[in-house]
Amino acid sequence: MASLPRKLELFYDVLSPYSWLGFEVLCRYQNIWNINLQLRPSFIAGIMKSSGNKPPALVPKKGKYMLSDLHHLKNFYQVPIQPPKDFFSVVLEKGSLTAMRFLTAVNIEKPEMLEKVSRELWMRIWSQDEDITEPQSIMTAAKKAGLSEEEAKDLLEKCSTDKVKNRLKETTEAACKYGAFGLPTLVVHIDDKSHMLFGSDRMELLAYLLGEQWLGPVPSTVKGKL
Repeated sequence: MASLPRKLELFYDVLSPYSWLGFEVLCRYQNIWNINLQLRPSFIAGIMKSSGNKPPALVPKKGKYMLSDLHHLKNFYQVPIQPPKDFFSVVLEKGSLTAMRFLTAVNIEKPEMLEKVSRELWMRIWSQDEDITEPQSIMTAAKKAGLSEEEAKDLLEKCSTDKVKNRLKETTEAACKYGAFGLPTLVVHIDDKSHMLFGSDRMELLAYLLGEQWLGPVPSTVKGKL
């Protein structure tokens, strides 16, 4: 008898490019590994504040390294990351609150669309250098993901409701309770125990904990060579 899929929670924010990398890898593996992937839109600024952490971009050498790191990682992970020209303004000043509230509304009302809408928002900020703080930009991403204009507009209006605000706050607090200090944060539940992992570079360790095979960041390519 086959064992039940293990629950795997991915806490993420579209302001985090490393979250995008982890997101794409786990989406590729969700039908390969015996897992139940649960996407958990969170607010990275809230996690940073709660944990006492600060964005890497605030440390000059870390910020410089991050840009170089992402250049290499986009090819390794095959994710089209292209940092915005005004990198520091996007990461440190504009933030992602409206975008993450929108994804929270999607998760409540249209959960089957969460993966696609999340991906399109990452595409806008981290590949096309578009401003995701603007409602029209969010609408564009939503429609490209497959939502109608009416659906997208309705979800955008729900961003100001207590239901959506509280859900995002609760999800962010849940990540903090697991020990999150940044994103992406992965929480895998195995045999009534929860294991928290941080970063998009912990996938091989995740595979080990799950007892699954790690086939690289693009498993379809690897499988085709076997």
